[in-house]
Amino acid sequence: MRYDPERQRCRLILKDGRIFEGWSFAADIPVAGEVVFNTGMVGYPESLTDPSYAGQILTLTYPLIGNYGVPSGDPDESGIPSYFESDRVQISALVTADTSEFFSHHDAVRSLSEWLREYSIPGITGIDTRALTRHIRSHGVMPGKLVPDGIDPGGIDFIDPNETDLVGSVTSNEPREYGEGDIHIVAIDCGIKNNIIREFVKRGVRVTVVPALYDFSAIDYDGLFLSNGPGDPENAGSVIEHVARALDDDRPIFGICLGTQIIAIAAGGKTYKLKYGHRAQNQPCMDIETGRCYITSQNHGFAVDIDSLPPDWTVWFRNANDNTCEGIKHKSKLISAVQFHPEAACGPVDTEFLFDRFIDQIRKHRGNLAG
Repeated sequence: MRYDPERQRCRLILKDGRIFEGWSFAADIPVAGEVVFNTGMVGYPESLTDPSYAGQILTLTYPLIGNYGVPSGDPDESGIPSYFESDRVQISALVTADTSEFFSHHDAVRSLSEWLREYSIPGITGIDTRALTRHIRSHGVMPGKLVPDGIDPGGIDFIDPNETDLVGSVTSNEPREYGEGDIHIVAIDCGIKNNIIREFVKRGVRVTVVPALYDFSAIDYDGLFLSNGPGDPENAGSVIEHVARALDDDRPIFGICLGTQIIAIAAGGKTYKLKYGHRAQNQPCMDIETGRCYITSQNHGFAVDIDSLPPDWTVWFRNANDNTCEGIKHKSKLISAVQFHPEAACGPVDTEFLFDRFIDQIRKHRGNLAG
């Protein structure tokens, strides 16, 4: 991006006092949130619409962002937007080293800055994102605020979005139906990514996506799915209560990301906040049972405390970088969950077998009931 003297100056102010100066390239408004970073090289349309980023000021470490523009939000044959993970931009603000106003891609219909302005999302560019990332890695993710010149920074309070009901801010308002088939899955929407729904639908599954606080116990379903979502899992009180009751059932249950943490808490375990989280398409995860390593896509700031798991639960996956929990399963029941995103296609299909595994469990369980 080429800058001129007329372009709005802007500052990213961290709660510990560190300040980064740059230029505004989107909505010229102040905003506060939790400053995090993602080390992926591509995929900003998907990342920015991921509800798990709600409340966060997202730093993209790849040096050039926006060069392939932004595609349209047109739905596919299932009625799901083809390139976005939700119906809107979910981040609070975007931080880049260099943002391109000129884009080139056959699917692009607008620039990144135009797209952010459409949703009144501010952005700052021209800063040293490497220095910012190293600072966060040393000191941990922290509250920050993006303040354009001319606005008093003292008038903008720091906020910790993890202390708020982030799940409630991104979940759907009413149940939605997708797909057709003899298998019926209820998916608890804590901020579900569109591609998760798509993975079920393309496997011939009927999916009922219910709001996070919805009491799904009266629904006749074959399997229960818990989605990804933002924030501290300890704040998902009603969801945890509903899931705790479902754990006493024999029907198969599968969770992804926040869903893993909620299942762990519902089972009697605990979670904790990671220093700077896992956010990228390059996280290596080891299958404890097979010894195979998968490169996975992740977006989470909390993890399951392995030592807190009850004795009837076992660790399924571990992160090869820091050895944190990346998956759990019940030793006798058909309940399992992974911290990474098998639908995100960074392998591109290495871990999609987890959807097939869940559906196979449902079919076997139905067969046992019929027998």
